[in-house]
Amino acid sequence: MNQEFFYIIIIIALGYFLKRIHILQEKDGEVISKLIFKITLPALVLVTFDSVEVQPSLILLPIVVLVYGIIISFLGLLIFKNEEKEVKGSFLMMSSGFNVGLFAFPLVFAIWGIDGLTYFSMFDVGTSFLVFGIAFIMGSYFSKEGLSLKPVEIGKKLVKSIPLMTYLFASILNYSHIKLPGVVIDIASTISGANIPLSLLLLGLYLNFKFEKQFLKPMLKFLTFRYGIGLLVGVTLFFLLPYEDMFRYTILIGMLLPVAASALTFAVEFKYSNENIRLIATATNITILVSIVILYVFAHLI
Repeated sequence: MNQEFFYIIIIIALGYFLKRIHILQEKDGEVISKLIFKITLPALVLVTFDSVEVQPSLILLPIVVLVYGIIISFLGLLIFKNEEKEVKGSFLMMSSGFNVGLFAFPLVFAIWGIDGLTYFSMFDVGTSFLVFGIAFIMGSYFSKEGLSLKPVEIGKKLVKSIPLMTYLFASILNYSHIKLPGVVIDIASTISGANIPLSLLLLGLYLNFKFEKQFLKPMLKFLTFRYGIGLLVGVTLFFLLPYEDMFRYTILIGMLLPVAASALTFAVEFKYSNENIRLIATATNITILVSIVILYVFAHLI
């Protein structure tokens, strides 16, 4: 396990190093991100769901994530009620989403292999609805232009999410006991092999150790809220839920994952100030580092 985590850190560090010596730039991350979300991640989902049997209890994972997202959003409205409008919107967008596809999959695969990916894939289904639903609404509502979206717009966002549609398609095939042709799975398996290294390189590419002092107080407040609630809910459900260990591990770890990468995209889309965009970028980086440490420690406790 130490060796696998060492390789993961090395690839993340490589992405950061390539940025520092100007072989790659952060803007290159947009292309890598599209390759991951539109090609390699969907391929990985198809392979994962084709090779394992999805237990009925897994249907509860997206439901748990959705309920958690709704609850934490309401709590966030109370905790951040005195913050400036866009700061409040930034924190609420970040509170209700998780970075599963880019961050969790490589680390989960290192710990549990393909079976672990199945559970976290179902967790990511719930996350997708949170990101394109609650986080999108919160970010839009607290922008300077105010809420300007309709349910149809959210529906279009969900339908256009290739990973989410792939999750649903693969789940239906799995429950129906329908197998894709072997050649399709073989091709998808080859493509999916690029998902983990590309995801790790992308994390390194976006990694930034600069921290602006004016973000210190609101950042500490946000991190305490996010990880405090996440740890409380995760531990509580871990001991209360009457399901298999992997289900409970997924809940516990899932609640402690980094901020969803989409928060930064939404902030730009809703024309947030540069200061708040930097705030989100900083929070994203900090949660990545914190979550790496949490997963590393967790991997040595199981």
